[in-house]
Amino acid sequence: MALDAPVQDAPALDTTGRNLSAPLELFVCRDQLRGEVGPALLARSEQAGATITEVAPIVMDRLTDREEPQGLVATFPLLDTSLDQLPPPPSDAPSLVLVLDRLQDPGNCGSLIRTADAVGAHAVILIEPSVDPFDPKTVGASMGSLFNLPLLATDDPTKLSVALAPWTVVAAAAHQGDLAWESHALEGHVALVLGNEARGLSGDLAPWIQHSVRLPLPGKAESLNVAVAGGALAYEWLRRNQPTPETTPD
Repeated sequence: MALDAPVQDAPALDTTGRNLSAPLELFVCRDQLRGEVGPALLARSEQAGATITEVAPIVMDRLTDREEPQGLVATFPLLDTSLDQLPPPPSDAPSLVLVLDRLQDPGNCGSLIRTADAVGAHAVILIEPSVDPFDPKTVGASMGSLFNLPLLATDDPTKLSVALAPWTVVAAAAHQGDLAWESHALEGHVALVLGNEARGLSGDLAPWIQHSVRLPLPGKAESLNVAVAGGALAYEWLRRNQPTPETTPD
């Protein structure tokens, strides 16, 4: 997998102590490195055991889709996306799992992975057939967030329903269900299901959907982009489940 997102977001190259994946190779164009960040990343890559290959600017331009290459491109082993990698929900805090139902747009998929990371989601699960989560556009839109939480995939809705038993399964719907902020469905352990861009939720998911929520559409638009809707609902989940700050008496 070639990483065409900010390389400093990769787990083996940052300072957070994550150990999700180690780089296999790092291609470097010294003419394109800027500031102190590039050389520091190069040094950490060497310490992590990556094979370092120096290339000319014209080669780096071919390796990356960016208009202004950063001078570094890393390759990583593919992440394990099997459903049995889904960790159980924590016992001491609510958790959110985003379930993406056969999405086809890499930008939407990457944006939702990034949003899931931002709200501290437990995992992202793709129902296949779907966009490739390691498509360069998906990776780029995730801005490195695909390294920060479990990213799983399955083509078996029945197996998925079993895996999600500890979570309340809530579907985002355009025109049915309760308004998100008038419903209690987004409280606690929640698996939020977001449908395909063109067809919405697939029929084979209906038997295990427990609640549906919607966002208001007072304008003339009939629906929202799935990444926008998913972001709004993910943050509504976060708002409802954040600990209430303690107030200090006067």
